[in-house]
Amino acid sequence: MPELRGRNGPLYRAIADALSEDIDAGRLSPGTRLPTHRELAERVGVTVGTVTRAYAEAEKRGLVSGEVGRGTYVRDREVPVHMPSPVDLAHDDSPVELGINAPATPEGDPASQALRRSLEELGRTQRLTELLAYQPAAGTTAHRVAGAAWASRFGLQAKPEQVVVCAGGHHAMEVALAALTKPGDTLATEALTYPGVKVLARRFQLRLQSVAMDAQGLVPEAFEAACRVGVKLLYTQPTCHNPTGVVQPEARRRRIAEVARKYGVLVLEDDAYGLLPESRPPPLASFLPEASYFIAGVSKLLTPGLRMGYLVAPARARGERLAEEVGLASLMTTPLMAEVLARWVEDGTADELVVRQRQEVGERLALVRGLLGRELPRAALAPLYHLWLGLPEGRRSEEFVAQARRNGVSVSSAELFTAGPGPVPAAVRVCIGAPRTRAQLERGLKRLREVLDAGPEPLAAIV
Repeated sequence: MPELRGRNGPLYRAIADALSEDIDAGRLSPGTRLPTHRELAERVGVTVGTVTRAYAEAEKRGLVSGEVGRGTYVRDREVPVHMPSPVDLAHDDSPVELGINAPATPEGDPASQALRRSLEELGRTQRLTELLAYQPAAGTTAHRVAGAAWASRFGLQAKPEQVVVCAGGHHAMEVALAALTKPGDTLATEALTYPGVKVLARRFQLRLQSVAMDAQGLVPEAFEAACRVGVKLLYTQPTCHNPTGVVQPEARRRRIAEVARKYGVLVLEDDAYGLLPESRPPPLASFLPEASYFIAGVSKLLTPGLRMGYLVAPARARGERLAEEVGLASLMTTPLMAEVLARWVEDGTADELVVRQRQEVGERLALVRGLLGRELPRAALAPLYHLWLGLPEGRRSEEFVAQARRNGVSVSSAELFTAGPGPVPAAVRVCIGAPRTRAQLERGLKRLREVLDAGPEPLAAIV
């Protein structure tokens, strides 16, 4: 029972202050299970939301830790939050996942804290009833306004009527391909590309045309050669390409736009990671505004569970055909999550979360430089959660992936990203955001280092 008499300021902060004093005085020892949110709210005479915010504040200060289904406990401040002890680390032989391309969870889990605040605020308004009703397939006006504002963060100016609210970037791709192509059309993409587009191409019965890349991304001459034969749509990732991390320079983007305009090719530009670098060239879409569709990503920049994204149509298209595809598939994108994201865009929370992700990327890349630096050209260490690791001469991608897995670390084979029938590069994608802690990441990178140093395993004898 926290003592709140004589305390000033918001009630949630007063409860967190009382917790801190009781812990410092020894009245609450490490491991003590605190009352549930509802129990404490009834004791103190406040709302459940106030207690939720108080516990979040206490967790932010490192006083307590909570787990859904188990409760909230006083933590030992000698042991870092979410960090295993040195003894645990020394004996931890569990696999380390470096194959899933997910953003990290920075210390304090700021996205979860922001979500708690937003839901608490929404609970005090009359908006909830409206958000539980059917909405326009493209999203409400307010949510599309937020989408236009978010697109401007990437350097793309758009009006709200051009924006369609989608359930993540992959959904936006699916909507665009359904609306813009028909079976038998040719879909061009970089020779290495996001695997999801290969799946969607098969689903929509599209011919997938692989286009050569170099150190600056898609090669304009190779793209033009493909266009001469016939291309309906180009799917491209000019900023922070997945898997290579390449950022296409502005001059190259202008040239790609010129080729697309010359041959009447539509462009679907996917920008899932583009805000992680503090500066970037203008979107390719800004050089081809009449024929470009732009995916302004969210999940890879804020938190993966927020399955939201914005699909921006050319000004003349206005998004009606895209909205029709959303309606056919799911009637609408969940309005509650769209409202949360719109609030984050409007009040600056989204920008703050991006900054936290940039900081976390920097910390994790420092580990990469120390353990894998000699295998990576300097340009490969872009501020991203994925990197393209070229393998030593004589190593094959699939063989290396299998050997790494046997050594307790998962990475992704180049074959997964290869769009055409050509040779598979001797490289793997390494993702540094999936491990929950930096200690886990360091363990995975050390195992990867061991696999690189060991060389290929000898072939088993055939009996």
